Amino acid sequence: MHLLYPSDPFDPKRPDEQYLDEYQAVLAAGLSASLFCFEDFESGRFRPRPAIAPATPVLYRGWMLTPEGYGSLVKQLQQLGAVAFTSVAAYQHCHHLPQWYPQLARYTCETRVLDADADFTLALADLDWPGYFIKDYVKSLNTGSGSLVDCAEDIAPLIERMRQYRGQVEGGICVRRREEYLEDTERRYFVLNGQAYGASAEVPALVHECAALIDSRFFSVDVVLRADGVLRLVEVGDGQVSDRKEWSAQQFAAMLGAAR
Repeated sequence: MHLLYPSDPFDPKRPDEQYLDEYQAVLAAGLSASLFCFEDFESGRFRPRPAIAPATPVLYRGWMLTPEGYGSLVKQLQQLGAVAFTSVAAYQHCHHLPQWYPQLARYTCETRVLDADADFTLALADLDWPGYFIKDYVKSLNTGSGSLVDCAEDIAPLIERMRQYRGQVEGGICVRRREEYLEDTERRYFVLNGQAYGASAEVPALVHECAALIDSRFFSVDVVLRADGVLRLVEVGDGQVSDRKEWSAQQFAAMLGAAR
C-alpha cells in the first residue's frame, strides 16, 4: 500500500499542514507515500513526488472529492500504471448517504431522500417526526443555526443557507428523523480490508455488522449512544477522505501498517 497526500500549496516538498502529522507517522511506520499538488490536479496536471511505481496499490488521503473528481484521480493513477486501492463505485457507495442507507437503515435514523428544490411541506406531510436533521448526500451545515429544524417549512431556507456557505448542494437532500444522542459519546471506527478498527477499547458489534454489509476496502463508521442507551449509526464515509477525529496519527498509521 502506497499513500498519496496533497502537498502544501506553497511548498510541493511538504504535505499540506492538515496532513503533516499523519504523513510523518505513516513514514515512521515503514509505509511509503507521495505528495501531489491538488491545484495542479484540478487543472488536469498530476505529478506525484516521488513517482509511484507501476502496479502499486495507492490509497488516497486528502480533501473530499465528488465521485466524478475521484474518478478523475483514479484515471490519473491508471495512466501512471498504478492501481487505486478503492474503486470509484466503492468510493461513491460510502461517500453518498443514499448509497449505503438501504443496507444499514435498521441501525440509523429514518431518512427520506428528496430533490433540493422539493416541496418539503408536501413531501413530509405524512410523517410525525419530532424534528429533522438536514444534509445533502455528503455533509450537513455546521455554521449558523446548524442542520436541525423543527418543522418542514424551515428546510428550504436552511438549504439556501447551505448553498450560500458551501457554494453547492451535492446530490440531493437527505431528511433524517431527529434522534436525541448523549453528548461526547460519538466515536469513529475504520474498516480496512474487512477488519474493523477502533482508536481505543474494543470495537462494538454494530461496527462489525456494518463492516460485513458494506462492499468497500476502506471506510469509516461513526456511532453514538442514543438517549435511551441504544448504540446508533450516525454516518458512513469513504476512509480516504474521513478525518481521524479521536485517532492519533500514530494509531492511524499503525492500522494501515497492520493491514499490509
